[in-house]
Amino acid sequence: MNRTVNIVFWLCMAAALWFVTQVFLWASFKIPTDSMEPELTTGDNLLVWKPTIGPRLFDLSATMQLEQTEIYRLPGFKKIQRNDILVFNFPHPNTWDKIEMHILKYYIKRCVGLPGDTLSIRNGFFHVNGVSTPLGNREAQERITETEKFQDGIFHSFPYDSIIGWNIKEFGPLHIPAKGDSIRMNRTNFVLYKKLIEWEQQGTLEYKDSTSFLNEKPIDGYRFLKNYYFMAGDNGMNSQDSRYWGMLPEEYIVGKPWFIWKSVDPYTGKFRWERFLKVIH
Repeated sequence: MNRTVNIVFWLCMAAALWFVTQVFLWASFKIPTDSMEPELTTGDNLLVWKPTIGPRLFDLSATMQLEQTEIYRLPGFKKIQRNDILVFNFPHPNTWDKIEMHILKYYIKRCVGLPGDTLSIRNGFFHVNGVSTPLGNREAQERITETEKFQDGIFHSFPYDSIIGWNIKEFGPLHIPAKGDSIRMNRTNFVLYKKLIEWEQQGTLEYKDSTSFLNEKPIDGYRFLKNYYFMAGDNGMNSQDSRYWGMLPEEYIVGKPWFIWKSVDPYTGKFRWERFLKVIH
């Protein structure tokens, strides 16, 4: 009897330790596509050290059911910077028309725009007002610049509006909201920020007769409650990123990957020793 109790006790302790480490310390993620090549490739397994930007606390069961839940982030020891590679919950697990949370849906991309930035794409290259640092993978952006004919579904971009008319060569300027930023609710801002406002307010935003209606009440402006980011894949011609689905809420960011702890070629099954323990930049 005592032996059984001891076994159960240590199993419970092991489960509790695993849970604590997964929530507060680290998590592993596998790269399923080539959207981040050449820095990361299919079959890489990444270790995310959560204390870097701070672990998150939220209702796990609610997120599994796509329910909106408050997400709290504990303090980290670094802030997110432009060009950081980040793992995040994909904000559109079901449809690109609505922001939702699903704990099992992950993407990994490079941050090219921070809260408060004004971002543009000019001839395929990312630009942020007042920032001279190159953003994203320059070689991939050069290939976009040199491409004249794109495959179906690649060229046109967020917000897919015929009047705004943005694409992956000419995009913006787009203001990436920071908490407390205010906008006027004209038609352009309605189109650009509708998903964000509906997610923050858990309501409906409509535009009729040159007026915006939030939950059927007219509004002439809006102040954002959250921070947002603009994410881009290093493989610019083959990456579903913010150019296509829009801005990422800060709460959805899991963390900054640290290094590759395992890499297996998906076609041959062979371990890629040259990538083992590679630090991610």
